Amino acid sequence: MKSTNVELNTLPMEAHVEETAFGKWFLRTQTWTVHVLDRALNDLERLMPHRPRSFPVVADVGCGWGRSLPKLQERFAPTRLIAMDIDPEMLANSKSEMEGQNIQAEYICCSSSNILLEDNSVDMLFCHQTFHHLIDQEAAIAEFMRVLKPGGVLLFAESTKRYIDSWIIRLLFRHPMEVQKTAPEYLKLVRDAGFIVPDAAVSYPFLWWSREDLGVLESVFRIAPRAQREETLINLIATKPRI
Repeated sequence: MKSTNVELNTLPMEAHVEETAFGKWFLRTQTWTVHVLDRALNDLERLMPHRPRSFPVVADVGCGWGRSLPKLQERFAPTRLIAMDIDPEMLANSKSEMEGQNIQAEYICCSSSNILLEDNSVDMLFCHQTFHHLIDQEAAIAEFMRVLKPGGVLLFAESTKRYIDSWIIRLLFRHPMEVQKTAPEYLKLVRDAGFIVPDAAVSYPFLWWSREDLGVLESVFRIAPRAQREETLINLIATKPRI
């Protein structure tokens, strides 16, 4: 499998809200890679105990700088790895970095609400911290359903409205606030699109970086988080029906 050039298409400006300079920088840090990306992948794998040894076609929707690509290659052993993002600069940089690591992939510049892949062509779709940037979330989840093969799996990890609407995130990042959803609303969105999501395939991590105090109350003052709270994160495994 050979690495392809970045494919560009005409993108509607309203497809997403572009990240801030700080946000783009943050996506390249070890904090992002270890505490956000790795922990999400570990949790998502935990939620799918019965899985094949490999997934032939794996696509990352919103790959950013490509930090997920070697991890997806290692964990799921695809024969075809596809990286997609709406930002051509980040996608081109991802391609360059992955070639340096001998990670072979295809790179497609497109919106999640207009994925440039054929129907029923993907075995696993990875969507990590991408959905809260999208304006037309209903169109995007419909696209996920379209491109996945029957029986295909969606790995969905997302920050909820409670987190995105916090003061620190509003200060440092940019998002379309009018479309942000709670954890139950995201779960309903995925199920309403036709995906199968068992209750056992859903997780609500309450990681330190998703708290307004960045976990200081617990780590320094030993004050445990309240059991009853509005969730800041949701991870889930969704399956496209075979029929």
